[in-house]
Amino acid sequence: MADKQATIETDAIVIGAGPVGLYQVFQLGLLGIKAHLIDALPQAGGQCVELYSDKPIYDIPGIPFCTGQELIDRLQEQIKVLKTPSHFNQEVTLVQKRADGCFDVQTSQETFISKVIIVSAGVGAFKPRKLSLPGIDAYEGKQVFYKLGSVKQYAGQDIVINGGETAALEAAVTLAGIAKSITLVHRRDIFKAEESLIQRFQDLCTQGLIKVQLGQVTNFKATGVTLNSLEVTDFDGQTHDLRLDALLPLLGISPKLGAIADWGIDLENKQVLVDTEKFQSSTVGIFAVGDINTYPGKKKLIVCGFHEATLAAYGCAAHIYPGQAIHLQYTTTSPKLHEILGVTPQA
Repeated sequence: MADKQATIETDAIVIGAGPVGLYQVFQLGLLGIKAHLIDALPQAGGQCVELYSDKPIYDIPGIPFCTGQELIDRLQEQIKVLKTPSHFNQEVTLVQKRADGCFDVQTSQETFISKVIIVSAGVGAFKPRKLSLPGIDAYEGKQVFYKLGSVKQYAGQDIVINGGETAALEAAVTLAGIAKSITLVHRRDIFKAEESLIQRFQDLCTQGLIKVQLGQVTNFKATGVTLNSLEVTDFDGQTHDLRLDALLPLLGISPKLGAIADWGIDLENKQVLVDTEKFQSSTVGIFAVGDINTYPGKKKLIVCGFHEATLAAYGCAAHIYPGQAIHLQYTTTSPKLHEILGVTPQA
């Protein structure tokens, strides 16, 4: 029988490895605070990678354009020197304050003791809404995909997309001209997305590059390990078999706050209430940054999350080192920060 894994002791735990969580690690590192990074997903990136890996971002300071994946890659490169341990495919299941002011933290696989916790969990743990067809799960990751992923894999294929909101329309527009055929299945002829996207989608329909099949998904047909077609029943009760090589059910995500709701911290509309000095929650030692938090004037922008992470890092330092003056230093001139970052000062 394997020995029980040892408890990991650390200065800080950052929950959520999206862009704000990664930048939080960087800001903590500048203050000499050692952190561990935990995320329920199998890799860093959060929504940037899971939902918008190829989507353009134009409002990151100093970067006129990048995709969600490119932003995550740059942030990971920035913190590489800190050698922050990452714990992926793990959900935090328990947070409990200890008598000494630290926190016991348990995940689905490991146990930690941490001086502070910074929650950067976006909208919480989220999973795509899945098709409720018995047996369809057997084809997930092979022919059924709940996110678009790499566009190249769909070249020359017959694609069926199920959904009528932004993600579904974006996938259809992106694959137009790349896939052999695209059929979008939706229960009604009303779509929920920005007007400009709907117009582009409709233009491609007019050009014959996208077909729309209205109705409900009712079944599928397969031969052995190969998914062949999706059955859709229209409003007149007629069934249509849509031949496919790949099926993209893009039905939105179902965000769940998860265990955070049981931590005893003050929430408002499933978001963590924080102050705007340290971005600390109602529980001393627990901070929240990014889309998971709320306060007067809150704006859900990545750049705002970067600001929050900076101030939260100083709040964490004040908590970890009580009574010590935390001086602001600049990466341009500080020898201490150069040492942390492995920078060789220029002559």
